[in-house]
Formats: sequence, C-alpha cells, structure tokens
Amino acid sequence: MCNCWLDPSKKKDEISVDTIRKLPPMNFTNITGGEPFIRQDLPEIVEELYKKTPRIVISTNGYFYDRILALCKKFPRIGIRISIEGLPKTNDAIRGIPDGFDRAMRSLLELTAQGHKDVGFGMTVQDMNAKDLVLLYHLSNHMEMEFATAALHNSFYFRKDDNIINDQLLVSEAFQNLINELLKSTSPKKWFRAYFNHGLINYINDKPRYLPCGMGSNGFFVDPCGDVLPCNGMTSKMSMGNLNVQDWDEIWYSEKAVEVREAVKNCPKNCWMIGSVSPAMHQNIWVPLKWVLYHKFIKRSYTLDENNFMGEKLYS
Repeated sequence: MCNCWLDPSKKKDEISVDTIRKLPPMNFTNITGGEPFIRQDLPEIVEELYKKTPRIVISTNGYFYDRILALCKKFPRIGIRISIEGLPKTNDAIRGIPDGFDRAMRSLLELTAQGHKDVGFGMTVQDMNAKDLVLLYHLSNHMEMEFATAALHNSFYFRKDDNIINDQLLVSEAFQNLINELLKSTSPKKWFRAYFNHGLINYINDKPRYLPCGMGSNGFFVDPCGDVLPCNGMTSKMSMGNLNVQDWDEIWYSEKAVEVREAVKNCPKNCWMIGSVSPAMHQNIWVPLKWVLYHKFIKRSYTLDENNFMGEKLYS
C-alpha cells in the first residue's frame, strides 16, 4: 500500500544513533520503513534503543534474510514481523519483488531453526488477497508464530492517496472468518486480536473509530529525518519538532505539540492501525473486554450483521 520506495530519504538527512540517544524511555518500540534492513547501522540503532525500551519489534519484508539472522543472533530478544501479502503468486504480485514470498519464508524458517522466539508475519488485507487471509492465519498457527493484520490505508507518509478496497463485503467476510478462528483459540491474546480485526471491518466500511486515538500523547512516530509526528497515518505531515536540532522535552512540551494533539483529536481519518489501537485498548480496556466476553463466552461466534454496518461508536 506504500510508495515510499519512489521517494527515498537521503542518507545525509537521516537520523543517526546520536539522534536516537535523545529519545525518552518507552514501553515499546517498532522499527519500520521503507525497509529497515537497508540501514547498515541497524545493529547500532537497536543497541541504543534497548537502553530506552524493553521491547523492540522490526517490521520487514524479509528479503535480506542474512542480515535478519545476523541481527537476531546478536539480539535474541528482538521481535521480527515479516510482511507476507498472500500465497506466493499473490504476495509477489502485490509486493512487486521477484521471489519475495520465498525469501520471506526462508527468513521465517531460518529464524525458527536458529531458535529465535519472537517471530511472526503480518498481512495488509485488500481485494487481491482477502481469500488468503485465513489460510495464512492457519500457516502461522502451524509454524507457532504471531500473525498480525492491517487494511489498506492512505497517508502522506505512504505517498499514497488512492488505496481503496472495492469489494468491502468480500474483505469484511474474510475478516469475519478470521475473527471466528481467533475466537476458537484458547489464547486470550488472540481473543483481543479478534476485537482488533472487528475494528478493521468497521474501518474499511468508513465508520467512526470504536476507540479514541491518543497518538501524540500515548505514542509518537519519528520519521527518517528526525521529525517527531503523532503518527505516520495522517493526510498531511504535522511535526511537533525535529529531534536532530532539538531536545526531547523541548519538542514534547512545546506549544506546537499542543496544537498537534488538538489536531489529532479532530482527525477525520478514523485510522485503525495497531500502533494507535493497542494503547487505546489498554487505556479503555473495558470496551474490548466486554466485546471479548460476549463473543467468546456468550454468543460464541461473530457475524457481520451485528453492528459493523450501523456506525456503532463506543466512546464520546
């Protein structure tokens, strides 16, 4: 869903390890791209980030499996999430990388053989790959790996404004099937993932968010050039300040940061991406908990016609 590769950042403008030293303590850090493993100093970045956060996950296309394996040997606690957009033919058509599925699977299998614990893959669901969604979930179960989901989004950061799901019913039904598979699990973590996927159905049908977005307050995004943003999902870039030339407190407590947080409150996009949803779920735990208890233990199933197409809004 992303055209970052058409507009690559210049190495001389990119954040350095010195910039990363300015970051505050964090509960969780995700390193994303573009493709993070293009950076030759990624091991130094990870080493510095572990001084700031107990948990790091890297999102990657899995192409550079030699670099991935080397990094995981050095940092055995690090999480790796590889993007796989369907079965081989579909994945390679969507991602545009010859043998992309094979290289991604090689990375997953080599990591498993190496004994690496925190491994998984994720899928951005759209019309082209919706029918592969549950199959890939079963593959993740068989491989005993984490499985993450997203839907097509547009943003200034992705350099895209024409991502669209044409067959909303097809994709919604695929998510419905996945939700029911997740609810069958004995894992409470998967039950709450079912709730997250419930929100993706809501998002792709253009309904308001089920939970408020707190990005810019409970989370932030640092772009390759050091700008501190609430997230990378907005229509236009809204920077609180630049970490290359400012200290963290100077940025986080600035008048500009207050303006940006106010804009987030009024953001019309209703994005539903795990970076903003996960902290919102923790802060409003009664909302997903109530949903999980009902669908797992009372109704014991999930159907599209319950509330997803009625614009349900669970916060004010």
